Amino acid sequence: MKETIALITRYYAAFNVGDMEGMIACLAPDVAHHVNEGAIRTGHEEFRAFCAHMDRCYAEELTDIVIMATEDGTRASAEFTVNGTYKVTDEGLPEAHGQTYRLPAGMFFSVAGGQITRVVTYYNLADWTAQVSA
Repeated sequence: MKETIALITRYYAAFNVGDMEGMIACLAPDVAHHVNEGAIRTGHEEFRAFCAHMDRCYAEELTDIVIMATEDGTRASAEFTVNGTYKVTDEGLPEAHGQTYRLPAGMFFSVAGGQITRVVTYYNLADWTAQVSA
């Protein structure tokens, strides 16, 4: 359990400093990335492409992070607040013009062999849309 919490903590620390390769170092090569309101992306290259897209459209920092893990360390979850700026219009979403947002979110993880094998992201898209449309 302690190793899993440390792994997830490293993952979020890398996210918060914009270290995509640091995040990828926490992931298994065949990681399954379940994106909120999107398709499942598999593997490091698809994860890199997703992160590059996100970095282009959004600037985000996660705060208030609470990480929980099962005793055997094979599953974990985290709850946090996303503090962001919508920089560039994302296809199918409202027009971006530097709006800021603050959004509760959560993630679920599967872990094996000291690496994250599954990442599931959840946030309320309607809440985000309302914030950037106001």
